[in-house]
Amino acid sequence: MVQEKKVIDEVSGWLRLFDDGSVDRTWTGPPQVKFMSEAVRPHHHFIDGVATADITTADGLKLRIYLPENQEKNDDSEKLPILLHFHGGGFCISEADWYMYYTVYTRLARAARAMVVSVYLRRAPEYRLPAACDDGLAALLWLRSVAGKQSHEPWLSDHGDFGRVFLIGDSSGGNIVHQVAARAGHEDLIPLKLAGAIPIHPGFCRSRRSKSEMEQPETPFLTLEMVDKFLSLALPVGATKDHPITCPMGKHAPPLEELKNLPPYMYCVAEQDLIKDTEMEFYEAMKKAKKEVELFVSNGVGHSFYLNKIVVEMDPTTGDETEKLFHGITEFINKH
Repeated sequence: MVQEKKVIDEVSGWLRLFDDGSVDRTWTGPPQVKFMSEAVRPHHHFIDGVATADITTADGLKLRIYLPENQEKNDDSEKLPILLHFHGGGFCISEADWYMYYTVYTRLARAARAMVVSVYLRRAPEYRLPAACDDGLAALLWLRSVAGKQSHEPWLSDHGDFGRVFLIGDSSGGNIVHQVAARAGHEDLIPLKLAGAIPIHPGFCRSRRSKSEMEQPETPFLTLEMVDKFLSLALPVGATKDHPITCPMGKHAPPLEELKNLPPYMYCVAEQDLIKDTEMEFYEAMKKAKKEVELFVSNGVGHSFYLNKIVVEMDPTTGDETEKLFHGITEFINKH
């Protein structure tokens, strides 16, 4: 007799964990938004000015590459900055090929005239932290090997500017941006240069609830249940939200003053983000540590607002703030 699996934990709409350790990430929320979590197949031909490819490195790391079409058709020699992207999802859900990331990063590749390399990160609870951070660093070191010609990837070798590599990540991907930037300070990256880091609404928090967590509105992209349950599944067994990956400004993390060779940061927060208070704690700690950090605030919107394509297109405030964010990122890239 086959025994039926039992659900032992779930995060509404996003994830169900069974007693045999298996995980079901089938979207069970409102069907009208299911398309945002569906995979987009790679296309080597240009669609709306961007081509995409999925590759797997010799070490088994899977990556999605976005290549913008050369708008100046007579100048194929232009080298493009490279954005190394880490997706969000509380370390537990989402993939680099989800539609909501595809729409954002094809748009950013066009706007910023940049290549994007998005990492298929290992996810918890099957792979608890620091697995996703290890994948992020492995991707950066792989880019170094392409820059040094130990590895080859035609699009990157032909079009990428390895002297202008930027880390960028959404939500928990913002946590990975900081972890990779900090760990990269101990690596010899030559001939690659890490030119900047762009954490967008990083999942920085503490065990104790902040004022913004208790007062700000929840959104489809961040609820208190998601903060609590995803991190309980993602952090090392026995760890709390005061862990260095989720609280890099806390007493258990390496002092920010001691982090060497951090690149310039464009640090992005949203005015109505649930975790804005702890995000701002990190910003203030970076300033106190005399690190180069530029604050970018999106007004009247919440956590990861720009990923919600429906609201971006229907709500003028969200659409305007998305445009401003992409413009700010483009300016930051052009400055560095």
